[in-house]
Amino acid sequence: MAKEFDSVRSMIEALKPSYPVYCLRPDIIHQAAGCFLEQFPGRVLYAVKCNPHPEVLRALHKGGIRHFDTASLPEIAQVRESFPDAACYFMHPVKGRAVIGTAAKVYEIDTYIIDHPSELNKILAELGGAEGLTIYVRLKTPPVDGAFYHLASKFGADIDDAAAMLRDAASRGCRVGLAFHVGSQCLVPGAYGEALKIVGEVLEKAKVDIVGLDVGGGFPAEYLGTNMPPFEDFIREIEEGVKKLKLRRDCVLMCEPGRALVAHSISVVTQVQLRKDDQLYINDGVYGSLSETVDAGVKLPARAHRLNGAFTGAPKDFILNGPTCDSLDVLPSTFSLPSDIDEGDWIEIDRVGAYSNALATRFNGFAPETLVVVHDQSIGSVR
Repeated sequence: MAKEFDSVRSMIEALKPSYPVYCLRPDIIHQAAGCFLEQFPGRVLYAVKCNPHPEVLRALHKGGIRHFDTASLPEIAQVRESFPDAACYFMHPVKGRAVIGTAAKVYEIDTYIIDHPSELNKILAELGGAEGLTIYVRLKTPPVDGAFYHLASKFGADIDDAAAMLRDAASRGCRVGLAFHVGSQCLVPGAYGEALKIVGEVLEKAKVDIVGLDVGGGFPAEYLGTNMPPFEDFIREIEEGVKKLKLRRDCVLMCEPGRALVAHSISVVTQVQLRKDDQLYINDGVYGSLSETVDAGVKLPARAHRLNGAFTGAPKDFILNGPTCDSLDVLPSTFSLPSDIDEGDWIEIDRVGAYSNALATRFNGFAPETLVVVHDQSIGSVR
């Protein structure tokens, strides 16, 4: 279990950390989980890849999440061994044969996703048939302006191929469903409606009843400068799109939020190790928790902490350099901090709950590993 502190400041006073420290606020996860569970008209699966830290999963489970989108055997093992009452869905379109067998035999996984006929053949061969098996076919969706990453360049079947796979899987005794993903950090609610129109085209061609429809992830989190649509707009778009489909009454609607559930729940406390005019050298960076500042252009709020005395300088824009010896390890956006910040002070960078520790490397021997639980308020509004 993680150490707990009343606040980030009390953590700094106790640990005086010369290493990065993740500060988790479980209540924020509980609130986000409750929002999805209350408003989404179906089953909510947490995308484990977003942040698989045991304390994060524990907070999600305490917040009511009982279904998990898993993409590998280690993710399945972590969830099933931590929460025996949880259900895992193997939602990676490409899986090794040994992994399929172990997932089914050891962890009783019975739901898999495919986007190619060979993957269906592989699954049926490894499991010895279709008894008790549910197969989701993943659709290719068009790129969305306003999403961080477009995922259909790697995964997803076109309309004709998806319809053919649905028919094939159903004819071989599988329960079948459809799935799509509009892209990570999608700020366009209408993208879900457009994707659901493609679902309708597939169903019209396939002439097969599906038992499940997975609208994927992509639900956004609020960062600096984010023009954030209301969550209700996404729900409304999904509900209206689903109503237009000819689905059986017991068809299960699912979603796979990751970022929207956990991004706001964690900040990382870094220490200033050197100041050069308007450049600060800190002990975390783009090879650690902060890769999305480069890969996705995320802009994050930050605040400074000092133990001995108060900051007196006016706000000033600083460049933050990461700890590695690579000159690429520089955060692309400046951070507004007190002008008298110096070596030994700490910088708390907020909204790093998604794709931070999950993407961190051990390059140069630097690896953020410490996580504590805090019970203060996060930095707050970023509008």
